[in-house]
Amino acid sequence: MMGYFSEGIRSFVNNRWLVFVAAMWIQSCAGIGYLFGSISPVIKRSLNYNQRQVARLGVAKDLGDSVGFLTGALCESLPLWAALLIGVMMNFVGYGWVWLIVSGRAPVLPLWAMCILIFVGTNGETYFNTAALVSCVQNFPKSRGPVVGILKGFAGLSGAILTQIYALMHTPDHASLIFMVAVGPTIVIIALMFIVRPVGGHKQIRSSDGFNFSVIYGICVVLAAYLMGVMLVQDIVDLNQTIITIFTIILLVILFIPIAIPVTLSFYREPKLPVEEALLTESEKQEAGKCEDDGQDVIFSEIEDEKPKEVDLLPALERQRRIAQLQAKLAQAAAEGAVRIKKRRPHRGEDFTLLEALIKADFWLIFFSLLLGSGSGLTVIDNLGQMSQSLGYENTHVFVSMISIWNFLGRVGGGYISEKIVRDYAYPRHAAMAGAQVVMAFGHFFFAMGWPGAMYVGTLLVGVGYGAHWAIVPAAASELFGLKKFGALYNFLTLANPAGSLVFSGFIASSIYDREAEKQAHNGYHAYHSMMTSFSRFLYLEEQPKCHGSICFFVTFLIMSGFCIIAAVLSMVLVYRTKIVYANLYGRSLR
Repeated sequence: MMGYFSEGIRSFVNNRWLVFVAAMWIQSCAGIGYLFGSISPVIKRSLNYNQRQVARLGVAKDLGDSVGFLTGALCESLPLWAALLIGVMMNFVGYGWVWLIVSGRAPVLPLWAMCILIFVGTNGETYFNTAALVSCVQNFPKSRGPVVGILKGFAGLSGAILTQIYALMHTPDHASLIFMVAVGPTIVIIALMFIVRPVGGHKQIRSSDGFNFSVIYGICVVLAAYLMGVMLVQDIVDLNQTIITIFTIILLVILFIPIAIPVTLSFYREPKLPVEEALLTESEKQEAGKCEDDGQDVIFSEIEDEKPKEVDLLPALERQRRIAQLQAKLAQAAAEGAVRIKKRRPHRGEDFTLLEALIKADFWLIFFSLLLGSGSGLTVIDNLGQMSQSLGYENTHVFVSMISIWNFLGRVGGGYISEKIVRDYAYPRHAAMAGAQVVMAFGHFFFAMGWPGAMYVGTLLVGVGYGAHWAIVPAAASELFGLKKFGALYNFLTLANPAGSLVFSGFIASSIYDREAEKQAHNGYHAYHSMMTSFSRFLYLEEQPKCHGSICFFVTFLIMSGFCIIAAVLSMVLVYRTKIVYANLYGRSLR
């Protein structure tokens, strides 16, 4: 009995589903940037900042959330627990110091120093994201879409989760929210940092994996619906502390339910099916053979120059036979001194370094498609307050909470749909990305029209489409450019988010908004300003004029709608270029 129990404990500790659940919990408190809309009013009031100064803090937050070069490098060279510990220290020091300043326990620092603190605190989030994604993508190499979608979904929902937990504190000191942001993730991640790691998950395939993912998806839907209901009830009704406590306890119970999956798999193990065992053995044999080939096989740089283009269109077996023949000829030529042997550059689907990926057109297609799509979505998220105020809505935080929910569902749904596309049809994952960008184009169009209820419809469409980007892109990058340097590749691609936001929000949206506000302030007098005028206001902290009506963002959203269509075209170009790669990756299992 004790032997069975100890074996179950060992199996539980090394179970890939335990790693996945722990990564979900880490992501549940890793979306610190999504709480900036609740933190910034506290900072603004305590330090007497104007809106432009708060906007500069927001840019520091966006940069901290996206600049992860060092993160990717450290996650490759350090154990994941060490990378998580670095992120914890950055989060604790950055936001802890901000809390000390806002609460009057430390002297006030200049604005540039506050920007650095916000950047450092939020940059810790990149370590949480990278460690969770790297470990789980390696543990679930055949389920990258669902895994990435669920993890990124929980990161998007973390703002709503932390807000609900903060409501439980029931404190009149609003600065305590910043204290919770500094301390809460620190406690959770230190408790879990030794669990999140690669555990050879590709050897733990079970027939129940599909059912387990269905359970996780069900929990995601329940969690999103529950949080939406709780937010609406709290917005409409003034609840007492007992009810809020009950709501929070139910939330925590929902978050803890997934732990039942690794417990069940470890202590109530199902017998392996004969077919399953054969698959596992064959997989292991293939891996061993691959490692052996990597050590013995000679790769020639000239093989790509000599290979006819039509070879790539042949069936897999015939293609391999033709390439083997060509390789044998080159080997003979090399032996006679006619060909110089050197290591070739990797092909799509193999392991790339960041520098090798940067010279690939496919990598830049992903980057610019992401810049146009997610950049326009982040512009909506950052400007929801002004948008709703310009249309006459008073409770702007309702839309902030709503887009958090739709963002979550977009990430979970994007991962699920893209996985169905690659599994059932062996078709490139970016086809789902193109669909999400078309959905966003319609959402931006609704915002531009300013029709009754357009804020609700636009928030739904843009939130879902924006969320889908962050489920599809990491999975596609790992498929096309490999897992070996996934951390560095992923963190470079995330730079598209603030870059797109800077273009759309810092230049286009703010300049058009200010121009319309000037018109309204001068009773129709048309004040011509260059695109740099409003941006200079941002730099020199001048207060922004107010604008009212749908005209404030009309042109901006039409422009962003058009750019989303361009992004969809770029995604379809990538689909066309990578069809053969996905046919090779997934076509065999489909057959």
